Amino acid sequence: MEGEPVNVNEFQELARQALPKMYYDYYTGGAEDQYTLKENVEAFHRITFRPRVLVDVSRIDMSTTVLGYKVSAPIMIAPTAMHKLAHPEGEVATARAAAACNTIMVLSFMSTCTVEEVASSCNAIRFFQLYVYKRRDVSAQLIQRAERNGYKGIVLTVDTPRLGRREADIKNKMVAPQLKNFEGLLSTEVDHDEGSNLEAFAKGTFDASLCWRDLGWLRSITNLPILIKGVLTREDGCGSRVDGIIVSNHGARQLDYTPATISVLEEVVHAVGGKVPVLFDGGVRRGTDVFKALALGAQAVLVGRPVVYGLAAKGEYGVKRVIEMLKDELELTMALSGCPSVKDITRSHIRTERERLHSML
Repeated sequence: MEGEPVNVNEFQELARQALPKMYYDYYTGGAEDQYTLKENVEAFHRITFRPRVLVDVSRIDMSTTVLGYKVSAPIMIAPTAMHKLAHPEGEVATARAAAACNTIMVLSFMSTCTVEEVASSCNAIRFFQLYVYKRRDVSAQLIQRAERNGYKGIVLTVDTPRLGRREADIKNKMVAPQLKNFEGLLSTEVDHDEGSNLEAFAKGTFDASLCWRDLGWLRSITNLPILIKGVLTREDGCGSRVDGIIVSNHGARQLDYTPATISVLEEVVHAVGGKVPVLFDGGVRRGTDVFKALALGAQAVLVGRPVVYGLAAKGEYGVKRVIEMLKDELELTMALSGCPSVKDITRSHIRTERERLHSML
């Protein structure tokens, strides 16, 4: 590949060239047959536009708010683990890019930089992603540190009672580094000779008993708003119990053959009924994808793998370029669709595959 990338997808090849195979496979891989991994991206291709013309689009305003925090565009940085495997500056570089792009970063519970290091690196709006461990005191201490250091929300990942079967990690015998956030609390080193070290660590630490009633425990130890990440059905889209919902299948890394997140977004949005914001995660590679998610009811999207690819390829600058590319493409899509602001994007601007097939009956 010659010259600078011209779209987000081209950063993946640069990342492949930059990273050891074990780490590249870790970031790119999905669960088992990787059916859902492919579908997360390809399902966007089956949604088409219904653009309006003769609308004044001489000025485009992409800004919006998420939980009351104003961002330059409805594009956030998703929680992804262990950024120092991608670049020596790790999550600090990602946070600085988020600040430069005026967007929100969700710091992973499994970050390689500490909560405090990321907080002191820049003025980005930060949320903190949470796994609940069998040792609840470990999770509680991380939440309290996040709150003390100015994080603005807790993103509780709810689709991981156990780690999904990621076969590339098993083949590569993926080894996780000791994570600084847990120093003095918990060792992430596992004596495990076969398969993925990560899988063995998760099996020993993740609390598989976590259920709805535990939200009461979480509320009792933090004053921060709580979003749950990993909802895929209307049955779980009960927004009254939390402050926000993130429609996500964990980047297709957990249960294979779950639907692409874009195909269930509208179902969850309708179930929530506007009681709390619904955010979207999974498969976003273009500004057109962002537009489609907004048209189906998402307030904003989270971007995961492309951010890591940008980080691996070009550090903080690469992350900024990934976000800027998506923003530029979204701005153009809004102009060509007749939407001068985010609030002008409506359901009538897109046509899903189901609607296309129905029209042929």
